[in-house]
Amino acid sequence: MARAALRSASPAGSLLPWLGLAFILLIADQFTKVLILGYYRLGDSTTITSFFNIVRAHNTGAAFSFLAAASGWQRWLFTGIAVAAVVFIVWMLRTHPGQKLFCLSLALILGGAVGNLVDRLLHGYVVDFLQVHYGGWFFPAFNVADSGITLGAIGLVVDELRRVRRSG
Repeated sequence: MARAALRSASPAGSLLPWLGLAFILLIADQFTKVLILGYYRLGDSTTITSFFNIVRAHNTGAAFSFLAAASGWQRWLFTGIAVAAVVFIVWMLRTHPGQKLFCLSLALILGGAVGNLVDRLLHGYVVDFLQVHYGGWFFPAFNVADSGITLGAIGLVVDELRRVRRSG
């Protein structure tokens, strides 16, 4: 019964591979964050190359630390947004299982959203640890979940461009 509920109404594919991919991204994200939390103190940094560091940073805001300085209410706002996004993405995956690039992109966004949601619920902040820099300029620290969300967003743009090109 539960297995049938996860199957798509469409014969083109199943929801399970996409949820599996999102789960793998979630596990990779949380594993790397556990390592950072275990081996680094807040603010610690290790230089890997001339343009890349491993750091420990806490982000109470959203992307690029948006609203990070707010008084704490943003934790619940971003938690609610993430829960709504998860429900919407699962619905989209269920209704479009045969669209491979679209579903791959949504699965990456889903895994990333859940990874950062877990952080917000457990810690009250998102653990970031990847830092790219050049000549004194530092890109905001990010994590595996953020990378999945970014790759998923790029995939959605590419998928839409391909769809427009085919229909035109």
